[in-house]
Amino acid sequence: MRYLIAGAGPAGVVAAETLRRADPQATVRLFCGEQEPVYSRMAIPYLLAHKIDERGTWLREPGHFEALGIELVHQRIESVEWDTHTVRRADGQREHYDRLLIATGARPATPPVPGMDLPGVRHCWTLGDARAIAARARPGSRVVLMGAGFIGCIILEALVLRGVRLTVIEAEDRMVPRMMDATGGAMLQAWCERKGVRVHTATQVLGVERAGSDTLAVHCEHGAVHPAELLVVATGVLPNLDLVADGTRLSLETGRGIRVDPWQRSSDPDVFAAGDVCESVDWYSGERAVYAIQPAAVEQGRIAALNMCGRPVRYAGALPMNILDTLGLVTVSFGHWAGVPGGESVRRAEPGRSRYLRLEFDERDRLVGAIVVGLPEHVGVLRGLLQRRAPLGAWKARLARSPTRIAEAFVACTATTGLGDAASP
Repeated sequence: MRYLIAGAGPAGVVAAETLRRADPQATVRLFCGEQEPVYSRMAIPYLLAHKIDERGTWLREPGHFEALGIELVHQRIESVEWDTHTVRRADGQREHYDRLLIATGARPATPPVPGMDLPGVRHCWTLGDARAIAARARPGSRVVLMGAGFIGCIILEALVLRGVRLTVIEAEDRMVPRMMDATGGAMLQAWCERKGVRVHTATQVLGVERAGSDTLAVHCEHGAVHPAELLVVATGVLPNLDLVADGTRLSLETGRGIRVDPWQRSSDPDVFAAGDVCESVDWYSGERAVYAIQPAAVEQGRIAALNMCGRPVRYAGALPMNILDTLGLVTVSFGHWAGVPGGESVRRAEPGRSRYLRLEFDERDRLVGAIVVGLPEHVGVLRGLLQRRAPLGAWKARLARSPTRIAEAFVACTATTGLGDAASP
C-alpha cells in the first residue's frame, strides 16, 4: 500500500505516524511545502516573544521520520489527477498513490485593502514571516496589528513582549468576536489597554501607504492615520483548497472546506482530509463547519490514518475550544458559548476583577457552551462536563445560583446512575 500525505502540519504528522504504526510494511510519504524543518505555525508568536528559539517551533526532531521509515519530502503537491491516482509535485515529478490524505491546512486571509503588498506589511504565518517581523519589531518601534481575533491576540502578546508601541485595529465591535461575547471582549480590551496597548474596535482599515523609507501610514475610518514601521495582518484564515480548486477534472465535494464523512473520507473513497482544510461535524449539533483548532486537527489526522488502512474508527465531532493567555489574562470559550435554541444562560461578571463566567445549557439541562475570563481553575472541569454531555439535573439550578460551583457539579456528574442522571451531592 502506498500512502501520500499532502501537508506536514499537526494533522499530517500525526497521520503519518499513525499509518506507520498501523501498516508497518506500507510506503508512507509526507509532503512538506516549505524548505524548513516540520514546524508548528501556532508556535511562531512564542518565537517572536523570545519564549522559544526556532528549534522550539519544530514538531519533531531531525531524523524522527527517517527512524520511523516515513519519507519526508520537501516538495509541495501542486495538483491531483483523481482518476489515475496521481499527484504532480512542484518540481514536475508525478507520484502514484493508493490512498491520499489532504492535510494542507489553512492560509492567512488577506483583506481587500490597498497596500497589503507593501514592504513592512506581514502576516504572522511562516518562519519567514517571523524573521521579517523580528527585524522590524524592535523596542520602541511603532507597530499596527490588524485583527484582534484568536491568532491576533497571541501575536499581540508577542509584540508587547518585544517592547513595541502597539496599536490594534479590529473591524468587529469587540476583541476575539468568535470566542467572546460583548462582556468578555470588553474585559479583554480593558486589560490590554491597562497594559499600554491602544485598541480600536469597530474600525476598518481603508488602506496602507508608504510614508517614508521605512514607515507606513495605516489609514482607518473617520480620518484616523496610524504611522508604523510594521503592519501585522491577522484577519483570519481560509482552508487551503488549491488541490481541489481546478474544475477541469473530477474533483472533491467542498463547502467551506473539503467535505468528509465521519471516517474523514472525502467524496472520493481513496482520498481523505483532516485538519483546517476539511469541513467536519460539530460534536453537539452535527452541523458542518471548518474547525481550525489544533486538537481537532490532531484527532482528525489520527482517525483518517486508521480508516485509510482499513481500521474503521468514527470521528465523534469537533468540540470548539479556544484558550488564550493575553498578557496574564486567561480567556476561554467552549462549545456553543452563544447558546442554543430552547436553552438557558447563566452569567456572573466582575468587571473590576476581570472575571467572568457564562454557562449555556440546552433544553435537556446539559452544558453545551461556556465562556471563562480570569478563572482558569474552571477550565478543566468545564471541558469534562461538556464532553460527558450528561444532564445536570438538580445541579443546573444550583449553578444558576452559584456558577462557580462548577467543580462540584463535575464531581457529582461523574457519579451517575445507570440512567445518566446526576447524583445528588
